[in-house]
This record gives sequence, structure tokens and C-alpha cells, in this order.
Amino acid sequence: MKVVVCGAAGRMGKAILGALIDWAEDVTLGAKLEMGESIKEGMSKGQVVIDFTSPEGTIAILKEAVSQKKPIVIGTTGFTAEEKKKIVFASKKIPIVLSPNMSVGVNVVFKLLSSAASVLNDNYDVEIMEMHHRQKKDAPSGTALRMGEAIAQARGTTLKEVGRFDRNGIIGVRPKGQIGIQSLRGGDVVGDHTVIFEGAGERVEITHRAHSRQNFARGALFAAGWVVNQKPGLYDMMDVLNLK
Repeated sequence: MKVVVCGAAGRMGKAILGALIDWAEDVTLGAKLEMGESIKEGMSKGQVVIDFTSPEGTIAILKEAVSQKKPIVIGTTGFTAEEKKKIVFASKKIPIVLSPNMSVGVNVVFKLLSSAASVLNDNYDVEIMEMHHRQKKDAPSGTALRMGEAIAQARGTTLKEVGRFDRNGIIGVRPKGQIGIQSLRGGDVVGDHTVIFEGAGERVEITHRAHSRQNFARGALFAAGWVVNQKPGLYDMMDVLNLK
């Protein structure tokens, strides 16, 4: 199978190119693309597309993927509501894996959080802390948002209703059921996420730390091999790993 890597000069793009050499046996590089290059020509050289660019870049790439009927794996984060609608619309024509985090370990954590939240109900306060390198442009991270969504869904609500993303000044008593998400940025941190369930007399913490981007790259390649055999639709890594 030949893959087209979009955003090849970025951090994740370089990690995927490295994984193609060091790890993947049945996957080869069809083309590597950066914005400004011919998306149409490059995409024709592979069976599946892996995209780690920017929200606006992804939408342009997605348009060509639909035109060429190429499955696509999207790891880009920071989409607006309107951009998400365009991805959903495209998924009616091609299979798409959309995930804020391609790590196998992180997706197991998503599963653990759903289970924990269903038992540790809203009598337990939830705080999510995430830290990434100083160059990361969006906050909170897509992974932290997905964690919050998993917990909220297990509690029968939505992150939109109960999420809190900043605190400053006289904020009053913490509301029951609130899910706090705090973002830290600095240095070259690949990605740390800790979820705290704070109850009366005890605290449960679930943490994932990424030591390199290779785990994300391997997950993206695994997703690429999976999505080429799927019908049009919108999938995530929970589907790829059969964790649902």
C-alpha cells in the first residue's frame, strides 16, 4: 500500500516518514506533500492519504480526496464547527478516520475514562490537565477535549454543557458535575495528559505521557491500512482498534 503524507515537513509528518522506514513493512511512501505543492498530482500517487497539516489545509486536501475517492486519515486538530461539518459531509462519499490522537495507549485511556466516569459519578470532581510544546497553536488539545467528551457522555451530558476552560478572579463555588480542562505550554513536551477524579477522601488519576511522536505515527499508519477497506463513513481510532 502506498500512502500520501500531507504535512510531511511538520513534526508529525517527519515522524510518519521515519516510521515508514523503521517500522512499516507493507506500507511505502507514494508522495509527501506540503501546502503550495500540487495536491492533485501528489494524491494520485497513493491509495490512502494521511493528513497532519492545519484546519484550512485539511479542508483543501479533503476536497481533492473526495474528488479522487481516496480514503483519508486526519490527525489535524483545532477545527471550527463549520469545518467539522465539511468533514462530516465528505465522509458520506469517502471513508475518513478523524482522531485527535492516533496513539494506541491514549485510545485505551479514552475507554478507561468512560468506564471510570460511569462508576465515579458526578460526586467526583473532574479536572483534565494537558501540556504540550510551546509551538502548539490550539488549546485545549484535541486529546483533552476528547477525554472530556468521553467523561461527559458517560455521565449523560455533553462537554459543551459542563466544560470549564479558564478560571480567574472570584469564580464562586465549583458547580457539581463540572469538567475542568487546563492547558499548559512550554519547551518541547510531546504530550502529557492527566485526568483527576477527586472525591471525598480519595483521588483517582489516569495519566498518559507521550515520550516521542513515533507512537502517533505508528497509529496513523495502522489507521491508514484499516481505512482503505472501509465503506464511506466517519470513523475514529476507537473504531480502528475495535474498542467500541
